[in-house]
Amino acid sequence: MERIKPHTLSGFMELLPGEQAMMDRIMDTIRRVYGLYGFTALDTPLIESSDVLLAKGGGETEKQIYRFSKGDNDLALRFDLTVPLAKYVAMHYADLTFPFRRYQIGKVYRGERPQRGRFREFYQADIDVIGDGALDIMNEAEIPSIIYRVFTELGLHRFVIRVNNRKILTGFYDMLGLSDKAGDIMRTVDKLEKIGPEKVRAILCDDFDIPGESAGRILDFMAIRGGNDRVLAELSGHTGKNAIFDRGYEELKTVVTYLKDFGVPEDHFAVDLTIARGLDYYTGTVYETQMTDHPEVGSICSGGRYDDLAGFYTDKSLPGVGISIGLTRLFFLLSDRGLLNGELPTAPADVLILPMTEERAFAVETATAFRAAGIRTQIYSENKKFKARMTYANRLGAPFVAILGEDELEKRMVSLKDMRTGTQELLTVEGAAEKAAAYVAQSRGMAPIKE
Repeated sequence: MERIKPHTLSGFMELLPGEQAMMDRIMDTIRRVYGLYGFTALDTPLIESSDVLLAKGGGETEKQIYRFSKGDNDLALRFDLTVPLAKYVAMHYADLTFPFRRYQIGKVYRGERPQRGRFREFYQADIDVIGDGALDIMNEAEIPSIIYRVFTELGLHRFVIRVNNRKILTGFYDMLGLSDKAGDIMRTVDKLEKIGPEKVRAILCDDFDIPGESAGRILDFMAIRGGNDRVLAELSGHTGKNAIFDRGYEELKTVVTYLKDFGVPEDHFAVDLTIARGLDYYTGTVYETQMTDHPEVGSICSGGRYDDLAGFYTDKSLPGVGISIGLTRLFFLLSDRGLLNGELPTAPADVLILPMTEERAFAVETATAFRAAGIRTQIYSENKKFKARMTYANRLGAPFVAILGEDELEKRMVSLKDMRTGTQELLTVEGAAEKAAAYVAQSRGMAPIKE
């Protein structure tokens, strides 16, 4: 039989057990924080009918989607979690309670060219709030507070949430007589940080026939900087000329005010007029989150307000606001920059039991008692020499080893070895469980990211 060399497709991430444990810890933290804010867990199919996923159709989505046939069915892998959410809400409208708050962590697929830190299969961690006919601005202010809580509990502290409002940009371009080109301008300006003002000016003038004077005014507007109060003061000077601009300004001012009330420190959020988000469906507040010390990474969490995402599936008005964390990319970037907490225990067991005699009943009793105390426990039952057993324990990374020899069996006690310090104590089963449980409780409080 010809053997096939094992290989993984380019753009697909596979993790070793310790890395997977770290990724799971990050996911567990995110789930817990999302749950604190009253979001319900949701799971949607990986495979959908192509007409559902491509309802909006065209552009990059159609180029990147994984599409295939099975019998007479035209199918596709989901490319994000937002479009399936829109379908879900439209389909189950009568059974849901609005505002509907959901979170979802799942894999999505995009057939783009894989690059360093860019994947074809990757996890996203999303939250969205969907309203029935209307959705209060308070929701747009609460979302950044959730972003702040997620990253601080993960152990990341040097980041800033950049906030803007698409209505401000739409109104400003309307004042310049460029409303028919607003979408093209926003997508171009969204690249300002990556390609710089001169290249943005060239694209605006050469590709979209925008007059040089108007392009200059756009770039001057985008260059408004300073503290949040100063930016808002500058924007107030443009009010009274366009109704859309004025509405966007009031919404942005409200979000900034509530952000402080939600407990987000002012040095962790900034009004940034260059933030537009490239997707056309955003209609109000938009967000991008950036690591302060690693701006080259780009946004690690983004999203915004949308008003008609479910319009392809229902005639009901279902406005929403949400954000997405690209988890696979974030994990890769944190690992690549040495920001994952190497002290975080990633072993699959807190205690490894080594029965040193033929009699195994006491080992089983001890394991059962440990597990009842919430301690992850493994029994090593292989007939190997002591050195081989300890080698296994070291490679497994278990913080404790419980040795059960003739003496321990006779006394109904455990020799508990702390693999971190090398110290060993003879303890009762209850005492050993108590010591291991104290370590487990301490380790659960450790953050997976260490700046």
